[in-house]
Amino acid sequence: MNSLIVQDTKDGAILTVHVQPKASSTECVGIHGDAIKIRVAAPPVDGEANDELIRFLARRLSIPITSVQIHSGAGGRHKRVFVKGATAQEVMTRLNLGDGKGSTKP
Repeated sequence: MNSLIVQDTKDGAILTVHVQPKASSTECVGIHGDAIKIRVAAPPVDGEANDELIRFLARRLSIPITSVQIHSGAGGRHKRVFVKGATAQEVMTRLNLGDGKGSTKP
């Protein structure tokens, strides 16, 4: 596992994400450099892609939407997302990235 992708903090985990907006569906597609690549089915307008990213991560991690926040990079494709109350290992496991290889389509 690439330790740069998800890092533990005292209050949760910081996840590095590469977002591809305007996709046909929202899905996690694996590793992109030092980030998790997530396609979102929303345009990068008025924060819609960020909102969709937060909803997707909350669903996949089985946590409340309020526990997922964009920590930095809200205006770009490369973001750091804070996941309150989760460990790096939990995040990697729930996103099916435990081995760091391949697609994560269900």
